[in-house]
Amino acid sequence: MGCFPLFIELAGRPCLVAGGGKVALRKVQKLLPFGPHITVVAPSVCPQLAAVPGVRFVRRRVRVGDLRRQTLVIAATDDAALNRRIAAACRARHIPVNVVDNPDAGSFIFPALARRGPLTVGVCTGGASPVAAAWVKRQIEAVLPEETFGPILTWLADCRQPVKAALASETTRAALFARLFDTCMEKERPLTDEEFAALLDQAKTEENTHG
Repeated sequence: MGCFPLFIELAGRPCLVAGGGKVALRKVQKLLPFGPHITVVAPSVCPQLAAVPGVRFVRRRVRVGDLRRQTLVIAATDDAALNRRIAAACRARHIPVNVVDNPDAGSFIFPALARRGPLTVGVCTGGASPVAAAWVKRQIEAVLPEETFGPILTWLADCRQPVKAALASETTRAALFARLFDTCMEKERPLTDEEFAALLDQAKTEENTHG
């Protein structure tokens, strides 16, 4: 069976990374854009990781007590036995844990991530082929150019409250949201204020006509 995709809120939440090498660095770089408070626990830390801003460093071996109140944990030390012990301790405490050298020992795996503004797409092959996951990620990124799709999504998010305030019918709102998205994709940009107002007025008329 494949892994179930689950999106978790990390903004402002404590996350622990055990290990200070290049693998730990890659995990930290994946997590940081989502706003967690990251603590790295390791006797030594590679220069690239030490230079990452906004990360707290504890320069010693990880302890069981370090797991307390963590939202998730990454076991990324160079000691496979220690990684397994961290995973077992996390599982006993119902803390999601990723084990970099033994995915089966953990409770979640990192997907290949494609991000476009508010959009996050995670691609996972259940460990069958990380190369395939990376390929799919590249296809998604090619279809959704960052310079257009991200701003479109941000603009659509800003439209939600004005639309909800102007239209009482959920059916009419849904139809307008679909029309706004389709029009943005056709124009490959967010709409102007005048274009938005015209579509909103049209939706109001339709709502009044159909009651």
